[in-house]
Amino acid sequence: QVHLVESGGGLVQAGGSLRLSCAASGLAFRNYAFGWFRQAPGLEREFVSTVTWNGGNTGYSDSVKGRFFIARDNAVNMVWLQMNNLKPEDTAVYYCAASNSLGVVTTDRLYTYWGQGTQVTVSS
Repeated sequence: QVHLVESGGGLVQAGGSLRLSCAASGLAFRNYAFGWFRQAPGLEREFVSTVTWNGGNTGYSDSVKGRFFIARDNAVNMVWLQMNNLKPEDTAVYYCAASNSLGVVTTDRLYTYWGQGTQVTVSS
């Protein structure tokens, strides 16, 4: 059974930083691209960032580019999202997801497995 467990969310002031973690189990980790998505109240889920199976390529939404950074370690089955210079509009539930599609995967329907999410709240 596949499990993706996010952690690291919380309450932070604008301009602050958080690092989200995603621990994966039950799947061949290095065969999957991983992504982060977020969903704010009343809005649709949106793409945030993704990393290919070997970490060689990454992708970011325009709204987080230059502030957020994704990384993975295939030796420990972990994915991280470093979030810097956080803004109130970054407030959302953040989800980790796994996709067996090749390349930089930005579409949520191409992701097979999803975590339960972690809340990030940025105060102004």
